[in-house]
Amino acid sequence: MSHIKYTICRSGTYYYNRRLPKHAVVAYGRFIRCQLTKDPLEAEAYAMRLTEVLDSSWNDKAKMKAVDIQSLLESFKPRSALLSEMANEYLLLKPIDQTPPKVALATFLHLVGDRDVARYCRDDARVFVRNLSKNGNKNATIRRRINSLSAIFNYAFSELDLDKRNPFSKLMISGEEEDNSMTTVTRKEDRELTRNGPSSKSYVDRYKLIGIEVAHLKSQPIEILKNRLANTSK
Repeated sequence: MSHIKYTICRSGTYYYNRRLPKHAVVAYGRFIRCQLTKDPLEAEAYAMRLTEVLDSSWNDKAKMKAVDIQSLLESFKPRSALLSEMANEYLLLKPIDQTPPKVALATFLHLVGDRDVARYCRDDARVFVRNLSKNGNKNATIRRRINSLSAIFNYAFSELDLDKRNPFSKLMISGEEEDNSMTTVTRKEDRELTRNGPSSKSYVDRYKLIGIEVAHLKSQPIEILKNRLANTSK
């Protein structure tokens, strides 16, 4: 049983089921019954749209013409698009350097395959990041690749009206926070060099310390390095 108008449900599948008015019997027969979907929300949407089209088709008795119901149902279904197709659309519309996104896309498709954009998940994005890291790419490079793919997915989801989380949204990279902290410390020292000149004792001492600690940065928390820098300046 179904509570959706002009539908019945059999074994979990919804069917459009409707007795036709007498003047439409010649074109369609006495009944219309066709399979819709297993999803109740989709079934309701399909039934409503199909009813509107059918009612319109036989309103004018003199010019009534049968509608191809199967083709009509196919036209109701959401658009399906491969990631490669959506990426091509995006690159055609955006006046940007196409090399970075094309490089990122080629690697991603090689790793996880080209499929409907709605079928990608967070795990696919993580596979991509792990592969880049394993192959020796710097975190800054990995972040640029992520941003390129994220922009493509944002475009695709918007165009297809998909209510789905971007698999690359807020994706973390191992060690990126430490790299950013180190960059901040280095820029601070560069500003001091500009003010005091290369003969500054503080400049010389701190850069010696940084040179020693860089080799151990991956194995020691960044806070240790910051504390040692602070102690050196006293």
